Amino acid sequence: MTTKRAVGVFSEAAQGAVDAKTHKRANRRVFWLAFWTGFGLMGALDAIAFHHLLRWHNFYIHAGADWRAISDGLLHVMTTALLFLGVVLLWRNRHFVVQARATGLALAAGFWLGMGVFQFIDGTLFHKVLRFHPVREGVENILPYDLAWIGSALLLMLIGGVLWGRVREHEKRF
Repeated sequence: MTTKRAVGVFSEAAQGAVDAKTHKRANRRVFWLAFWTGFGLMGALDAIAFHHLLRWHNFYIHAGADWRAISDGLLHVMTTALLFLGVVLLWRNRHFVVQARATGLALAAGFWLGMGVFQFIDGTLFHKVLRFHPVREGVENILPYDLAWIGSALLLMLIGGVLWGRVREHEKRF
């Protein structure tokens, strides 16, 4: 009698056979749940670090102090809700994910892409197009801050994209 060696937390025998379509669907589900979790986390980090701790800017600067604080609070509530919802949905879908053997790369890809997309939308739409706020108020030359903000967004999205490419390669071999 031979025993199968456990792979990760679950043995292959315990997981059972999974067809490629189910595996691919599991990866997509994990990706999107992780995407919104990463999006919410980056928004929460932005609100905490840049709005509250460093006080570089408020979400909407074209208002009085009270409305600026309210806009920051609304941003923080929204992004924290997305973060919380993403974590809860990942937790609630854990059995499907394990049974369909979704890869951890799908989780990481979604997470990194979600963070990068938040950063990119914030840096382009809210900073430049709508002009809700600059990266940092009160500085003479905003360009280095803008380049760092957008550059970090592109880097996060690149990491997520590379990881997603690895997921796709894995799916072809599944």
